[in-house]
Amino acid sequence: MKARILNKQEEKKWDDFIMGSPLSTIHQSSSWGHFQEQVKERGKYWIVVLEDNGKIVGGTMLIRHNIKKGYTWLYSARGPLLDYDSKDLQKQMDELLVPIKEIAKKEKAIFIRIDPPLSSDKIIKLKGFKTTHSGFQPEHTLILDLNMSEDEILAQMKQKGRYNIRLAEKKNVTVRISDPKDKKQFQKDIHRYFEILNETTSRDGFHGHDENFYKTMIETLFPSAKLYIAEYEGEILAGIIVTFFKDTAIYYYGASSNIHRELMAPYLLQWQAIKDAKSQNYKYYDFLGIAPPNAISHPWAGVTEFKKKFGGKEISYKSPMEFSFNKILHIGYRIYKGVRK
Repeated sequence: MKARILNKQEEKKWDDFIMGSPLSTIHQSSSWGHFQEQVKERGKYWIVVLEDNGKIVGGTMLIRHNIKKGYTWLYSARGPLLDYDSKDLQKQMDELLVPIKEIAKKEKAIFIRIDPPLSSDKIIKLKGFKTTHSGFQPEHTLILDLNMSEDEILAQMKQKGRYNIRLAEKKNVTVRISDPKDKKQFQKDIHRYFEILNETTSRDGFHGHDENFYKTMIETLFPSAKLYIAEYEGEILAGIIVTFFKDTAIYYYGASSNIHRELMAPYLLQWQAIKDAKSQNYKYYDFLGIAPPNAISHPWAGVTEFKKKFGGKEISYKSPMEFSFNKILHIGYRIYKGVRK
């Protein structure tokens, strides 16, 4: 078993592998890398594979994240994809780190962060890796089972969730998907979405990206990422970005205007995306991030209350882990970011 950096011309091999991996998500796909390399603060990606007799048996998509003074860090989002039940897990990681350290040296990376989608009760030990709680992917989420019928999905929702969906329908709120091929309309939609998103982040205390980030995401990933728009009498009230990959649709970014909030447009948006995912034979709808169980005064409390109205099952993932390439600079970075663990 040996690790190497995959050539860009070989990416289909990796995509074929991740389609058969039980751990893979859209974040490990080559298309996600194509999106991320267009983000100014990132700009590069690599696919590092583990091979056994020429066959890919594991690996990871790596995204570079730029920080000050020319330094960077490397991110394996929802990866690496390894056999975490194997007694040879440490050997797999050791092999994978050989080319990763070469990348780190060239890119002045001070650490790598990994966050494989493993259950929080999964025990793994990897030499040199330390747990952190500063990951980008949520440690707690809500997943809706789409194997149920539409009536069953509605029945398991909270009563207020069903009521708000029907209210939006009754008030003639409409939902459509913005097509990036219609460049003029898409530009209008993404700009209005961004305006509404700024209203949302200001209201709820979140931080977002710039407008080009969302535009690039849809243009690069479509139809694996779609912008849903909710309108009332020709006015855009809300929008969500949803990704579709393998067996899971993920609700990624949501925005709702301060006007006509009584029309409950965000509920109809979610319901339409859920129905679309189900009709296209996706098995799960991931609401991507809720407050931890029994959390008090958590910043995600409001959005968690909204998401829980749709029912689903709460899932907790193992915390991310980091491996230092430069321990002193890594400590300095964590102090600068205010990371306690």
